Formats: sequence, structure tokens, C-alpha cells
Amino acid sequence: MFFDVDGTLVPQASSGQYLAELLGHTDVVREAEASYAAGTLSNQEVSILDARGWTGHTPAQVRGFPEFLPLVEGITETISWCRAQDLAPVLTTLAWKPVGDYLCERFGFTRTSGPRLEVIEGRYSGEVAEHLDEMGKRDFALAVAAELGVDPARCAAVGDSRSDLPLFAAVGLAIAFNATPAARTAAHAEAEGGDLRAVVPLLSSWLDA
Repeated sequence: MFFDVDGTLVPQASSGQYLAELLGHTDVVREAEASYAAGTLSNQEVSILDARGWTGHTPAQVRGFPEFLPLVEGITETISWCRAQDLAPVLTTLAWKPVGDYLCERFGFTRTSGPRLEVIEGRYSGEVAEHLDEMGKRDFALAVAAELGVDPARCAAVGDSRSDLPLFAAVGLAIAFNATPAARTAAHAEAEGGDLRAVVPLLSSWLDA
């Protein structure tokens, strides 16, 4: 069971924008992400621009930043329901790895994808150590499914936008949650609202079928 972060668990603005606001480069990230959504910048280019704003900070300084993220309601309950159905909840995201790690620790997702920031002598260098794009996000999910011995047709994904489209095409159930028109078109089902539990009836019907 794959869950996106930005636009899905974090509504409206992305986690990158919220973290950039705390780091002082929110305008750069907002403009870069708008260009990504419009298809004029790649995710790699967005990550490079964002990473510069982390220069000089330490992992310890920013470790608590994800606690300030606004999140949709019902994450805890939805993850508990997934586990009760023997669905392993996994984060498939282009958000920075510290964001995914925080959500795993807080809510019990089993693992997370995400690009990594370079750290040199205990401080962020302003460079990206490992990039991730929408195809890498899909490949991460497929690798997790293979490791668990689960056919992708027996996997489901919840997402909202461009970066979810390759994964939507690879799984048995794709749910567009508060999604863009493109994501709704690519999905098998859709849900709206401020509570992640809106996807549970869709997942339940799929499992019953």
C-alpha cells in the first residue's frame, strides 16, 4: 500500500515549501515547484535549487522541522486499518528523506523513498547526494513489492499529481486523493477531503473484489 506525501498527506503546499519557509528560501522553492507542475523544470532541477537553501545547516538543527508540517486527518487510523488488512504501508515520495523518515517514525510506515541531501563534515553542503524522480519513485515501489513477494497488481497507491502517474500505471488500484486533473484521469478511483480515511472504502471494495 503506497502513499504519496506532498499534496496527499501534506495538503495544499508541499513539505519542501514548509521546510524552505523555516530555512528562509520559500520563494525559490515555490517558484521551482510551480515550474515542475507546469512541466518546465525536472524534479532534479527543483531539488538542486532547493538544496542550496540548506547550506550550512546541520541535520540536528532541522531534525524537528517536519513536526511543523500540516497533515491531513486520519493518517493513524488509515495506517492501522491497512495493517489490519495485512497491507504494508509504504511512503512513495519525492519529499526529502528526513520528511519520510519522520512520518515513518510517527505513523508506522514501513519505509520511505526520497532524495537525499549531501552532508559534509556534519553540515548540509547545498548539494544533492541522491536524486529521485517520478520514475525512480515507481521503481522504488516495485522493488519493495518484489522484496515482499507481492505482484504489483495486488498493490495500491494513493497520490495526487504528476509524480504519481508512473506508479499509478503500475499498480492494481490507483486512488487520486485531492488530485490534479491528470492524476484523476490516470487513477482507477478518486476521493476528496481533509481526512485520509476517505480512501478506506475504496480500498475495502478493491480487497473484497
